[in-house]
Amino acid sequence: MGNPEQKVRYLKGVGESRERLLAKLGIFTVADLLNHFPRRYEDRSVFFPIAMLHPGQSVSIRARVCGPVSAHRTPGGRLISQVAVSDDTASMLLYFFNVPYLKLSEGGSYDFFGRCEQYGTYLCMANPVYEPAGATKKAGRIWPIYDLTAGLSNTGLVRWIDEALCYADMMPETLPDDILTRWNLLPIAQAYRKIHNPETTQELEQARRRFAFEELFYLSLGFAGIRNGRSEPGACIPVPDMQPFYHTLPFSPTGAQTRAIDEILKDMANPATPAMRRMVQGDVGSGKTLVAAAAVYAVVRSGFQAAMMAPTEILASQHYHDLSALFSPLGIRVGLLSAGIPAAQRRKTIEQLAAGKIDLIVGTHALLSENTKFHALRLVITDEQHRFGVRQRTLLHQKADMLAHMLVMSATPIPRTLAMVLYGDLDLSVIDELPPGRIPVDTRAPGEDKRDAVYGFLRKQVLAGRQGYVVCPMIEDEDHTNLKAVESFSNELREKYFFDIPTGLLHGRMAARDKDAVMQRFVNGEIKVLVSTTVIEVGVNVPNANMIVIENAERFGLSQLHQLRGRVGRSTYRSYCVLLSASQSESTRERLKVICSSNDGFAIAREDLRMRGPGEFFGERQSGIPGLKIADLGADMQLLSEADAAAKAVASADPLLSQPEHQFLQKKLKTMFEIS
Repeated sequence: MGNPEQKVRYLKGVGESRERLLAKLGIFTVADLLNHFPRRYEDRSVFFPIAMLHPGQSVSIRARVCGPVSAHRTPGGRLISQVAVSDDTASMLLYFFNVPYLKLSEGGSYDFFGRCEQYGTYLCMANPVYEPAGATKKAGRIWPIYDLTAGLSNTGLVRWIDEALCYADMMPETLPDDILTRWNLLPIAQAYRKIHNPETTQELEQARRRFAFEELFYLSLGFAGIRNGRSEPGACIPVPDMQPFYHTLPFSPTGAQTRAIDEILKDMANPATPAMRRMVQGDVGSGKTLVAAAAVYAVVRSGFQAAMMAPTEILASQHYHDLSALFSPLGIRVGLLSAGIPAAQRRKTIEQLAAGKIDLIVGTHALLSENTKFHALRLVITDEQHRFGVRQRTLLHQKADMLAHMLVMSATPIPRTLAMVLYGDLDLSVIDELPPGRIPVDTRAPGEDKRDAVYGFLRKQVLAGRQGYVVCPMIEDEDHTNLKAVESFSNELREKYFFDIPTGLLHGRMAARDKDAVMQRFVNGEIKVLVSTTVIEVGVNVPNANMIVIENAERFGLSQLHQLRGRVGRSTYRSYCVLLSASQSESTRERLKVICSSNDGFAIAREDLRMRGPGEFFGERQSGIPGLKIADLGADMQLLSEADAAAKAVASADPLLSQPEHQFLQKKLKTMFEIS
């Protein structure tokens, strides 16, 4: 028997031409083939009586061939073969298209699998797979379905993987024996056989659980290593008298906000622990910025500087104005640095920052430029953490002359256990309480036939003194789509509904100065209806806006819809969110029903993960986080907790993975996390 690392071309039936096709799937060796897991399965193992079949079902039947195969050609030359089969309950017809040599013998018993269709009064099955009864090669088994590329068939891939399973016993075990035993996981060779060729659904789940556990274990172990690698102490920031800060606030912080502030101040004040690296996670409107401001106050009172980086110029500008108003009575100097401000002003701001004449600098990626220098940076804050990779937030972090404390904020609510793994290099504070007085947003998803009524209602709100948003998925019209584009749709809205109402346009391709001008006019109340893309998704705070209409709502994930809905409901006015969609898809209706029935961002995020999977939920792949092939971050929360516990136990006992029994763990982590 050869080595599983041998090239896949040497498997029977592959050769050089198919080797090139397999390479497109990332399959170069026999081991790669074994690790090419099915994306789904067809359960062909359960046989149904013909009398119980219904159109639309894909099922297995065991039946006898009742007569000879009859065949004819259509005028176009297509060969159609027909044969009748029966079991003890009923009979049906099977059709085969362009199959000249059917190996079906009259009176023979066969297993068939296919989709039932109704043709007139007859129940039929077109092009079923078949084999002699009991053969269990194509029917009568749980059939794996794999990702393919042009030129490869699923049947061929099944055949080659069945051959590759002979190498399963030679694959190295990738989990320690004590973990296999404690968590009741299959050994790797057995797991390979059952993931590709399960005899029962129970076997399939056992195999899937083992590989999913392994993925989550290594993910957790990698981040545990990052956390354990934090050893350099940060600047000691003594906890100041916070009463002057609290006295400037127009309201009292919630219990959750106070708890988060206390955790942050404790982290920064402890000289015996590494520099703080903490995430503040909270739903839309939970008051994360106030928590960050308290941390800034403590740092500045100790004579140091802080920096806050936001993903968009609009959000950076808003933070600058809000924090300037908050800190002005306290004598804290706030600056703004972004690509959109004039060059002369930018140069002056950079000079003041380097001289220590600015206490808090708010900005975008411009903060990362080489010529941005600090006098005494001790706190780095990043807003909307999921939009920045690990490398980006580290670049800003490195501008301090000693290790700065790091605080990241995210309004993307994900389950706590998941956050602890995905952001395993960060401690976590959760703000799970909204400020008092917030009225839940009334959310509805009417049909397209209610469009006039929706915009009539928005017009009524504006005439009553309020403002509103209209969100479109596109900037410009594109051929062959029915998606609303802001540039053309804003004109349509002006002409049809808002002919006497000031309407503004906002999208990401506009110059920064123009975007800021539009946003400022909306904040000032000069623009009453703002037609925008998702650039308003995060941070924009206009309390007078109490209605948002989201066009083509099916194009957005639930969490994104929840973020957009968070632009309204920011005052005591009753607020509305209307989701317009022409889609009749059952899954779309189900998703929109979730957002209409809940204002809980954490519950919505769980549903988003369950329905769409992690890839779409997180958008662009988070920098530094390896992908998952088997584990489902939405459905495997319990398994994630177990894998995380196992990883932390290993990391605690052997932080450097230097013990001989952990050498293979270290090697795999370096490959997964691309560590040199």
